Amino acid sequence: MGLLVFLLLAISVVSADEVAFIGVNIGTDLSDMPHPTQVVALLKAQQIRHVRLYNADRGMLLALANTGIKVAITVPNEQLLGIGQSNTTAANWVSQNVVAHYPDTNITTICVGSEVLTTLPNAARILVSALKFIHSALVASNLDSQIKVSTPLSSSIILDSFPPSQAFFNRSWNPVIVPMLSFLQSTGSFLMLNIYPYYDYMQSNGVIPLDYALFRPLASNKEAVDANTLIHYTNVFDAMVDAAYFAMAYLNYTNIPVIVSESGWPSKGDSSEPDATLDNANTYNSNLIKHVLNQTGTPKHPGISVSTYIYELYNEDDKPGPLSEQNWGLFDANGEPIYILHLTGSGSVLANDTTNQTFCTVKDGVDTKMLQAALDWACGPGKVDCSPILQGQPCYEPDTVAAHATYAFDTYYHQMGKAPGTCDFNGVAAITTTNPSHNYCLFGSGGSNGTFGNSTAPALNSSSSGSSSHYLHGFGFHGCGSTCAVILVGVLSLFAVFL
Repeated sequence: MGLLVFLLLAISVVSADEVAFIGVNIGTDLSDMPHPTQVVALLKAQQIRHVRLYNADRGMLLALANTGIKVAITVPNEQLLGIGQSNTTAANWVSQNVVAHYPDTNITTICVGSEVLTTLPNAARILVSALKFIHSALVASNLDSQIKVSTPLSSSIILDSFPPSQAFFNRSWNPVIVPMLSFLQSTGSFLMLNIYPYYDYMQSNGVIPLDYALFRPLASNKEAVDANTLIHYTNVFDAMVDAAYFAMAYLNYTNIPVIVSESGWPSKGDSSEPDATLDNANTYNSNLIKHVLNQTGTPKHPGISVSTYIYELYNEDDKPGPLSEQNWGLFDANGEPIYILHLTGSGSVLANDTTNQTFCTVKDGVDTKMLQAALDWACGPGKVDCSPILQGQPCYEPDTVAAHATYAFDTYYHQMGKAPGTCDFNGVAAITTTNPSHNYCLFGSGGSNGTFGNSTAPALNSSSSGSSSHYLHGFGFHGCGSTCAVILVGVLSLFAVFL
């Protein structure tokens, strides 16, 4: 009877306050880490509205300002001891990394450490103090209702995770976990859990089928059944989330939501990692994103989906360890997708699986004179509105022929409905799936960038060599309005070449 009451209580209480989201983690162990403005341009292009940082990097927080992107920042593990032992240190950290940026940068969450119990156990004794000190600093700044405080945990602290109804936290950590859950409950926060079905599958010695780990459809007789609840599970992810809910209920906490702070699948591995493949990574992440955004929920909480941060945005080629550690990313350092996700019908976030997500950009190493001629044609006979690349306008920076030509070529390409042959420009342009948008300069809009009057949009830290002033003066655009006439030398010959 006692077990039945516990199971009913565990199943019935948790509710969702908002629609679940998909976010991404942004690691920085890259030999050629993109500039923060390039990172943000990729986030915008992929319509990613939630990110988690593993620090509180000032450059990233400034680049994310005024984008509306919701940001989870992190107190790194190496700073945890100082913050957990000093309210003043915690207050200074919040002042420098939160108050200095909010609300321009939409910080919504502070992650205090990462997998502290399993990777830095000597700091476990001050983890709850660190959580409380950071929260107290938010209260002092009147930001506690806008910004939640939590700490991402490894799912390995949950023992006997199947069947989920029998799951419980490693009892040796109860002196930390119980007051931590009390803190999360009292502040209206959430349990953050890193869930990796890839590792569960790899370590199961064949007990867990690959299809069960990858969200692939299973025959009913292949589904895992919780003998206590008779609930059927079709994937590892849902079983782990429900195990977390049951583990909390075992300690009498039944109203703390779960957010998955990391989940993903590597696209490449060494000889001992045969299932770290492009196809498996694509299958897992595509199915996970659809599962979350379709509001499927878990078998224990149908319709209450679990917000999840994909691990991760970029492949981190400087990450130590086996080959798989360097290959969890959705994109390479140049913003090129590692694979094309299959997300048709699941909204716009990370929807890089359609032919509509193409752009027209300048090829590398093309002849400068040919490029200039093509730019002149696009802004003249091609009838592209090139005013956004004038000085002081959103697409002026970087001030290079290639950057300006890319804007003009892509605008023409979209104005022409991406028809075959409209991204060639006598061989100096090519189609790409990487969105070249940056800062306030938006591509793929067919020329919908507005002007900023006398203001100048923030620029990438790029050289101004190869300035396109020749094009600007050649067209007589400086100091005249949008109605002034365009004068071209050799317009007929250019028209013949590029039409």
